[in-house]
Amino acid sequence: MNKILETSTSHVEELPSGVYQVRSLPDAAYSELWDSVIIDEGLKEALICQATLNISIRKRVSRAVIPMHGIILLVGKPGTGKTSLAKGLASETAKLLPKDEPVTFIEIEPHAMTSAVHGESQRAVTELFGQTIADYAEAGPTIVLLDEVESILVDRAKLSLETNPVDVHRATDAALVELDRLAEKFPNLLIITTSNFPQAIDVAFVSRCDLVMHIPMPNYNACRNILEETLIGFSRTFPSVKELIDTDEFDTVVRACVGLDGRQIRKVVASACAFSRETAADPNRLSITDLLCAAGRSKDDAKK
Repeated sequence: MNKILETSTSHVEELPSGVYQVRSLPDAAYSELWDSVIIDEGLKEALICQATLNISIRKRVSRAVIPMHGIILLVGKPGTGKTSLAKGLASETAKLLPKDEPVTFIEIEPHAMTSAVHGESQRAVTELFGQTIADYAEAGPTIVLLDEVESILVDRAKLSLETNPVDVHRATDAALVELDRLAEKFPNLLIITTSNFPQAIDVAFVSRCDLVMHIPMPNYNACRNILEETLIGFSRTFPSVKELIDTDEFDTVVRACVGLDGRQIRKVVASACAFSRETAADPNRLSITDLLCAAGRSKDDAKK
């Protein structure tokens, strides 16, 4: 079933099947996501450089010389910020293009591609890549986000024809064929993909990626930056929590957060406010002890 998109002008537009949302870039909210993901700046720079390279040479260098597909793959554990980073990269990349070239952002709904009906998955994938994405790219610069790419481009070598319908194999085949066609025809198209399970992705897709980047878990410095940023943001509403950053015990909290992903670290602050009714009613009462307990509980929950 096609989704319905309601724009800010109350205009109702029907989105093609398999498309979750469409918006224009740059987008301030997506650029904010880019800034919010705390990773080594070298990784962000590598992403921007790859996007710049796609923009600068794909129109001018034959694919027979350099077979670039305009595909970036971000892999890593859940909570490391892959999706936020992908959306942020899309917005930052759009800023590199001429201002008179509006950039379209398309977010794909990958699970809409699977079907128990024989032949439907293959048809849906072919329609999405060969028609829908192609139509947007025909109209101008386009950036596509495909989360959980392994749900469409399944590793065929690990599938069993006895337990997996042949349609799954054919859907992967179809996606690969259409990606080749898109790369050949639309140098203005950038596809950013993510995966929590890179071992489940078909190797033929990985070989088509211009950059495969592993997004790591936060190290000590990243944990500190994430925790500080979260408390500073929280202090805009509850000013007293900012004082915790300057305490001698704050370093202990940071070390307790090492091993958690970025999402978990941010949630530590919220969880810490729920240890007493008084703090829940007034988070200005938040203490270092509350943060330490919340970090410990988060680690215990992760182990379970």
